[in-house]
Amino acid sequence: MKTLSLTGSPARIVLAAVLMMIGLGVTAGPASAAAPAPATVAAGYAHTCAIRTDASLWCWGSNASGQIGDGTAVNRTTPVRVGAATWAGIDAGTSYTCAVRTDGTLWCWGSNTRGQLGDGSTVKRTAPVQVGTATTWASVSAGDSHTCGVRTDGTLWCWGFNRLGQLGDGAVVYVQTTPLRVGTAATWASVTTGFAHTCATRTDGTLWCWGDSSSGQLGTGTPSYQTTPTQIGTATSWAGVTAGYTFTCATRTDGTLWCWGDNGYGQLGVTGSYQAAPIQVGAVTTWTGVRAGFDTACATRTDGSLWCWGNNATGQIGDGTTTHRYAPTRVGTATTWTSNAATGYHNCVIRTDGGLWCWGNNANAQLGDGTTTQRTAPQLVTFPA
Repeated sequence: MKTLSLTGSPARIVLAAVLMMIGLGVTAGPASAAAPAPATVAAGYAHTCAIRTDASLWCWGSNASGQIGDGTAVNRTTPVRVGAATWAGIDAGTSYTCAVRTDGTLWCWGSNTRGQLGDGSTVKRTAPVQVGTATTWASVSAGDSHTCGVRTDGTLWCWGFNRLGQLGDGAVVYVQTTPLRVGTAATWASVTTGFAHTCATRTDGTLWCWGDSSSGQLGTGTPSYQTTPTQIGTATSWAGVTAGYTFTCATRTDGTLWCWGDNGYGQLGVTGSYQAAPIQVGAVTTWTGVRAGFDTACATRTDGSLWCWGNNATGQIGDGTTTHRYAPTRVGTATTWTSNAATGYHNCVIRTDGGLWCWGNNANAQLGDGTTTQRTAPQLVTFPA
């Protein structure tokens, strides 16, 4: 559900070379723990995973469906390493996880009731299982029960639940247990999955969405679902897009921020009811990236500041309160936040010194601090040496 990118777009990671670039970008200062700092972070409903700069993968929190990937169904209160492989990119769905290895292969694990793991079955997996045999995966986005990924040749593939056309195939299949190519275009740059909708950008800067639009989350101007990719407006300046539960946010190359869809908690960053077409969030033109979660969004600016808004019932805004926010609210005073973030009922963001900070819901130890205490302000995650 959460996109993974320094620009808020999930498909900018191109295997090991880009992993190293990201690593350099977030370790400008000394690491806050003895072990290497995380390079990429992903958050599901109640679990968290992070790839460190040595390309190792670590997960923690809820594990009832095996979404941590350590071969068990035991919750973990602190980070545990997932195997010995090296990883390049990751995303966490509601109760499952998918990740790309440095060799371009794709692996998924956890809940699989709708075939969202892409291994040809609907069997739960407690350890990573390979998706097909392709070695050209560039990125992956995990939603509630459907998954999409972009390959290095610019093709787009989706699988899992398709009741509302979220796989983009015209709703021909109801459940797809292996990757299904979306159309014939080979110019896809990024993809992001929400609860039952999908959005993606192309290399020409256009934005496309499909699937459920009952709350206007597709941005087409009407609350009607689409079963194939539908262009949103005519703009060719979309830089990155992120799909939340039933809303969507995106940035443009001019630094503006736009959101649309459900607004019950203020997750669009504006007051009022749902929006069926993109609406600009304020007048700021210095946004560098945005991440949408279940009913909360967070974004960074060029000055390194972090801002969150929307649902704050578990303190996921990070402002020390549990008050919902209908406009971007600054998180502390730090100016060292990167756009490498994960947003949900708990949020995690990496700082430029390599430190990973998490806050919000912690009922399943998803904050990785060894407790189940809710946090309303960022807390540093310590990794084993």
